[in-house]
Formats: sequence, C-alpha cells, structure tokens
Amino acid sequence: MDTRSRTDVSVFGLQVFLLYLYTIGHNVAEQEVENLSGLSSNPEKNIFAIRENGTTCLMAEFSAKILVPYEVPASNDVDWNAEEAIIQLPRETEIKGRCWNNESELHLSWLDKAYTLKLFFLKEGQDSTKSSGLKWKMNKIQFFYDLSERTYFKNGARPGKHTSSRHHLSLMATPIGMSYECEATEKISLTSSDHQKTVVLILSEAHIQPFDIKSDFVYSEEYKCATDQRKQLEDALPLILGLTLGVIIVIIVVVYHIHQKMTVNQVQIPQDRSLYKHMG
Repeated sequence: MDTRSRTDVSVFGLQVFLLYLYTIGHNVAEQEVENLSGLSSNPEKNIFAIRENGTTCLMAEFSAKILVPYEVPASNDVDWNAEEAIIQLPRETEIKGRCWNNESELHLSWLDKAYTLKLFFLKEGQDSTKSSGLKWKMNKIQFFYDLSERTYFKNGARPGKHTSSRHHLSLMATPIGMSYECEATEKISLTSSDHQKTVVLILSEAHIQPFDIKSDFVYSEEYKCATDQRKQLEDALPLILGLTLGVIIVIIVVVYHIHQKMTVNQVQIPQDRSLYKHMG
C-alpha cells in the first residue's frame, strides 16, 4: 500500500472515529424523562422534566391547545368545507428530550404518535462561561399530525400526515439562570405543509426553564412575561392611585389646620377706621 493510500485510510478512520464520538455524545444526551402532570390540580396542565446524571436539566409546565384547520367534503361531493380541530395536549403523553450546554429539546407525543409537539430552546451566544447579559429563548416549534386519526378529525377529512413549524423564533427570551413564567395566554402561528394552512399553538400558565437549573426539580427565580408584568401594573394601579389621593388629602387637611392656627394667632385689626382711636 503506497503512502497516499495509507493517508486516505487514516483520514477515513479519523472521520469514522469522530462520527462515533459525535453519535455517542448525542446518544448520551437522551435523558431520563418524567411526566409529572398528575401533580397538577388543573386537568389541562402538564408538567414535564428531563434529568441528566440524576439532576434536572429541563423543566416545563403549561396548558397547551393546538388549533388545526382541515377540510371535509361538502354535501355536493364536489367542494370542500373548512373545519377546525381543537387538540388538547393530554396527560397521557410520551416524553423524549435532550439537554446540551447551549441547546435543549422537549418532544411530546400522544395517541400512538399520531401527534407530536417538539419545542426547541437555544442560548443566545455560545460562551456559557460569560452569562452576564445572555438570554435563552424558544427558537423553533414543530407539530406533526395525521389527518387520518379520528379523535379530532372528522371522517372524510383529506388524508395525510403533515408538519407545521416555525423557525428562527425569539420566544420567551429570558436571562440566563432564570425561569420563564407567563400566566397569560400566548398564541403562536405555525405554517403547515397542508396547503400552507396556519396552525395555532396556544400556551397558557407556562413555567419553563431549559437551562441552568440549580436545584433538582426546583425552578430558578421567575422572569415574568410582558403581559403578566402589564397585568400586575394594572392591578396595582388603583391601589397606587388610592394611596396617592389619600396622601394628597392628608396634606391638604394638615395645611388647612396650620393655616387656621396661624390665622387665629394673628392680631385682629378693626376694619372700621373709627375704632382706631380706641387702640393704643
């Protein structure tokens, strides 16, 4: 075997070895998963956790619905009528997930994988040693569904498996080391492979942390979504206005009493000039 052949074999062997390491690394990233939805008092709320080496690396709880438009034959058997399926994320959900330093994923499947929702999270910036000013976000969503499944889709629906997705997102942007919390309803539009129809993912009562969980099964400090922050301000505004008005009233009363005392203590000058001669 000549030198060139030996070099080619060596390069090929190195490539195979690197591919093996990459595969092993990603297989290790298949984590232990927990469906803790039974702990929630809300039957529509789900709780999920992914653990690595006995420590939680991703936690998520939320209520989720997916609105999926589809078509069924009209009565004339020529046209198609528009319908909309409302798919509730059930508690009987199969979970898969992965955690890496700068990326993490949560995969949720139900009804024999007729439906699968995948949520992808990403750290902004690659230097995990410098967390100041960095954020994590939900950067991609995918939803797979089968129109042949009859739990949510009527008989006669156009058959076919479809994918709806959104990429390059910046949802739930949260400072590194904090969890995202949002009681308000959030609607996210996805584009479907079914004639570019719009599928809508509706999330509510969300509490999510895909990175840097310091204590097992315990969220870090909450970062409130903008909608919740506005609601808190709106709820507090009447109290703030009431307190401000109360302070103003107290100030007016105090000033009035001070003015009254000063007026009483002043020497009373007769307004009738004829009385001046009796003074002195």
